[in-house]
Amino acid sequence: MTPPAPSGPVVLLGCGRLGSAIVEGWLKTGAVDPSDLIILTPSAKPVAEQARARGTRINPPQDELEAARVLVLAVKPAMWRTALAPLIARLGPRTQLVSVMAGVSAADMSEVSARPVARVMPTTAVAQARGVAAVWSADPGALETARDLFSPMADVVDLETEGQIDAATAVAGSAPAFIYAFVQALADAGRAEGLSMEAARRLARGALRSAGAGVETDEALEALVARIASPGGTTRAGLDAMSASGDLERAATAAVTAAVQRARAF
Repeated sequence: MTPPAPSGPVVLLGCGRLGSAIVEGWLKTGAVDPSDLIILTPSAKPVAEQARARGTRINPPQDELEAARVLVLAVKPAMWRTALAPLIARLGPRTQLVSVMAGVSAADMSEVSARPVARVMPTTAVAQARGVAAVWSADPGALETARDLFSPMADVVDLETEGQIDAATAVAGSAPAFIYAFVQALADAGRAEGLSMEAARRLARGALRSAGAGVETDEALEALVARIASPGGTTRAGLDAMSASGDLERAATAAVTAAVQRARAF
């Protein structure tokens, strides 16, 4: 028999870019009822005000935190101890922690809070319920809580070890920016071949949407490439040029490696 889902509010500590995206995803999917959400933020945020209009509590008295079933840490990694410390004594004994911060180990958070911790690395596309989220925890209960919070708005990928978190952050969390940068480079290359700025940007963005539609099929990436790159065609010529130069592989490796190293330096 499946045990009942834990009750109590979800507390979000921090409502910056990622925190706001998470709130948008919860509001869109109903993964967290607005009336069950508490947002702690030092400054006004548009999405927090949208949530407030639907029943969310913003910066309520701290004694209201005692009933929380989970506290989601979404502050900047350098600030987490300062932000979390005043709340520890206010949380109830069953409150779990879910962190979406890069570079802060579960052991450090557990030591400070004396609570089970799950780590989640989501992309900001959770706002549109189209994200992906890497999840890890040594605690089965915290892991299940993290899955419940993010699976309605993301493809949840379980990691085998916490050590894989930084690589997952680079491959998924940071990679959309890498991909946008490559699409911008394609637009610039189109302009160099005579396209207007507007035409080059619209075509490059359209290509990105087309690529995203292909990924939604869950077909292997190699198969998606082969579907477009017919032998002797223009696409194959472009791919061969990238392969011969080695720039694509070197750029991808350099970007992921640098992102991993920065995460480990927090």
